[in-house]
Amino acid sequence: MNVERYLRLIAGVFVIATVGLGYYVNPLWFLFTVFVGLNLFQSGLTNWCLMMDILKRLGVRES
Repeated sequence: MNVERYLRLIAGVFVIATVGLGYYVNPLWFLFTVFVGLNLFQSGLTNWCLMMDILKRLGVRES
């Protein structure tokens, strides 16, 4: 898998996990879901994502 697929996988896991946590544990977890969404939006506009930089430094191939 490449960086973009890992990024989508991680974002999906974060969204699903925080929606579950927000529903069953504490509604403040929905703020993390909003953070993930805003980060994806910002990444789409600027073409920069911190998680992609982290994955590249961990040795995940780009394409």
